[in-house]
Amino acid sequence: MSEEILINVSPTETRAALVENGVLQEVYIERTQRKGFVGNIYHGRVVRVLPGMQAAFVEIGLERAGFIHAADIAPLDENGMEDRSADVEDIRSLVREGQALVVQVTKDPIGTKGARLTTHLSVSARYLVYMPYTRHIGVSTRIEDESERERLKALVQRAVADLQPEYSGGFIVRTVAEGASEDELRADIPFLFKLWADLDKTIQGASEPMVILQDLPLFMRTLRDLVKPHIEKVRIDSREAHGKMRDFARLYAPEICDRIEHYPGERPLFDLYGVEDEIQRALEVKVPLKSGGYLIIEQTEAMSTIDVNTGAFVGHRNLEETIFKTNLEAATAIARQLRLRNLGGMIIIDFIDMGDPEHRRQVLRTLEKMMERDHAKTSITGVSELGLVEMTRKRTRESLLQVMCEPCPVCAGRGTLKSSETVCYEVFREILREARTYDNEKFLVLASQTVIDRLLDEESANVADLEEFIGRPIQFQVESIYSQEQYDIILV
Repeated sequence: MSEEILINVSPTETRAALVENGVLQEVYIERTQRKGFVGNIYHGRVVRVLPGMQAAFVEIGLERAGFIHAADIAPLDENGMEDRSADVEDIRSLVREGQALVVQVTKDPIGTKGARLTTHLSVSARYLVYMPYTRHIGVSTRIEDESERERLKALVQRAVADLQPEYSGGFIVRTVAEGASEDELRADIPFLFKLWADLDKTIQGASEPMVILQDLPLFMRTLRDLVKPHIEKVRIDSREAHGKMRDFARLYAPEICDRIEHYPGERPLFDLYGVEDEIQRALEVKVPLKSGGYLIIEQTEAMSTIDVNTGAFVGHRNLEETIFKTNLEAATAIARQLRLRNLGGMIIIDFIDMGDPEHRRQVLRTLEKMMERDHAKTSITGVSELGLVEMTRKRTRESLLQVMCEPCPVCAGRGTLKSSETVCYEVFREILREARTYDNEKFLVLASQTVIDRLLDEESANVADLEEFIGRPIQFQVESIYSQEQYDIILV
């Protein structure tokens, strides 16, 4: 499989795209005025404790206070290390209002929700994540080969044993470390110890809510997090950022240095690979399938739903075959759309009903197999007899739609407008209320073109009846700036 990473850098935003076999699979966007916060460490202050929710709000200097659950607050022992044996039953035994607290962001603010926080602090390098307050050594669950997991864990344990008692702390071996040598793993450790020592000095001197550590910019995080041995090429269109990436790679990942290329072409990099068009299509509700079927993807604050439809695909043998082939194609497309749109939280997939249990099994297996390449953690249930699949996908940042769009100011995000007929009847009711209250000579209705047209055409008889009933004339005036739902009634 051919995989490339494309990075577009501009003064206002940086975008990174993961392309597999020429097809866009994932896109990351970081805007200069609205950078993500995941991974940032803050010196904060507890502003409110919620015993009923076993949680607290922490002021960290962002627009909204962050949220931390009791399970994400680590009690410490007398040596300043996490006490995993501590039996904590109440949030009030962990924090109090006004208390200073050093926290790390695990989920970006989304919608009206503040950032999700934890006191389980960690800092990352190329292959390892260092956790200063724990002695635990683990391996990423995405490395599935048990012998490789044991090898990596043993290498880190040996490296840590050689450095004790001078240094303490725990480590997680990152997914990208699969196949890494002992020297490569050991090279990360001094860097992480020095980084944490510098951060700890800043923490000790902090008194007000402030940022202690900001994560790397997107183009550097891409190099750290997404570039794996099978990535053939990293192309970036900024000469300055290209130089920084090469310098970073020489220090921490020299084996990928030659794969980082500067793209100097006049044609925009994302246009060259068709990424720009794919991003625009990823904002649409309807996703066409090659067979003629299609998906309907709708995102709400509570969950995302995906509906599978056969559309124009009628098959060649029978209905069951048509349904099965459409669902198989949909399963592959859904896995890609989840990654591309970065949909997270609860996801409900409504496959077309399948009577054959074997067909249901194969569709589910296809979905699971395609989701294996996803960087986010997912959990999938079986296909029900109604064709429904419930799944969750870990949400750590805003979806593509949330990053690039805002609720429609006309419909307030509903996705629908009141019909002109409905608005006309609202106008009639309002005129009746006003007529009973005020003794004016006539009424002037200001509304959109579509509503005025209906009042003067289909509703003209109703307008005449209303004029006769209230004993006053009604006049109409088009306001071009009004939406279909807007109107005003002026007493003249």
